Amino acid sequence: MITRDRWFEDHEIGESRTSVGRTITEADIVLHAGQTGDFFPHHMDAAWMATQPAGQRIAHGTLILSVAVGMTAGDINPQSMSYGYDGIRFIGPVFIGDTITVRAEIVDKADHRKRPETHGYLHEKVTVTNQRGETVLVLTHLYLVNKRGAA
Repeated sequence: MITRDRWFEDHEIGESRTSVGRTITEADIVLHAGQTGDFFPHHMDAAWMATQPAGQRIAHGTLILSVAVGMTAGDINPQSMSYGYDGIRFIGPVFIGDTITVRAEIVDKADHRKRPETHGYLHEKVTVTNQRGETVLVLTHLYLVNKRGAA
């Protein structure tokens, strides 16, 4: 992991980064089900899913969200922290064996409402695609970032 200070003023709307791919495995799905208690048959019952339109088990949307966010967390910035997520949409299914890639682009910057001289928000659009280039998940990741004047 890389650690470097990037202040609010250092970020530009339009800058983006793209992850390497990560293949979703059966172990990922089973572990996520155990951690969350979500044993819904869409994720766990291969025989039943073979009779459904998808034809096979589908990864939990929350699993793909968690993995995708982790895939964008390679740089540690002591001047920012995650503030939350907006507009989470599970656009398409992810199956065992699918490889996902994540693109994150800064789409907006805003001053903090109560502390505009010391903090700001970055809005990063996160788009997750599978190996066929199909969008499977989108969200906006919000960051709270220190301004240089806060130092």
